[in-house]
Amino acid sequence: MPKVVDPQQRRAAIADAVLAVVARAGLEAATLRAVADEAGLAIGSVRHYFDGHSELIIFAAQELDRRITLRVWAHTERILASLATAGDRAERRRLSEELLAEWLPLDEAREREAVLRHTFTVAARTRPELLPHARQLRRSMATVVHKVLETARSAGGLAADLDLERESARLCALLDGLSLRAVTGSPGPLRDLLRAHLDALP
Repeated sequence: MPKVVDPQQRRAAIADAVLAVVARAGLEAATLRAVADEAGLAIGSVRHYFDGHSELIIFAAQELDRRITLRVWAHTERILASLATAGDRAERRRLSEELLAEWLPLDEAREREAVLRHTFTVAARTRPELLPHARQLRRSMATVVHKVLETARSAGGLAADLDLERESARLCALLDGLSLRAVTGSPGPLRDLLRAHLDALP
């Protein structure tokens, strides 16, 4: 009797494999053959779902955004609810830092995500098909950052006239810059720098 293959499980296994290859060896290394080998599949099993390298890479970028979003939003609502009712400024800053630090490579999982985010973002400069997906990765971060600042301002932890759009852009740039430095060998005191930025907000 032929083995029944669950398409969702198979695509998840392929996603695991392509993200692992990209994180370890870069975008160009994620050939259909390399991904099939990583997943322990025949190359025909990968070709069944993806026609070529570009389609596979686009899928990987979409899957990366989906996974980061699920991970971050798993506790975003809890932290934002606590932030909205926090009793003092120090506690609001601590909660803000806790959530924003989800975008910093502070453990193995977040470091891998940071490597992948920057890999796809840089590749989008010369691979137009990746550009909308790189932009979506940035929008996902910007949504969380904006929500943190908006909630903190509403709770009285930030100045009422704070320019949310401007400060969100600054914070995203800081998080991107810190994570890029970290994954390219200059980690530095990531949380201390994030905390200093938050403490400097009016």
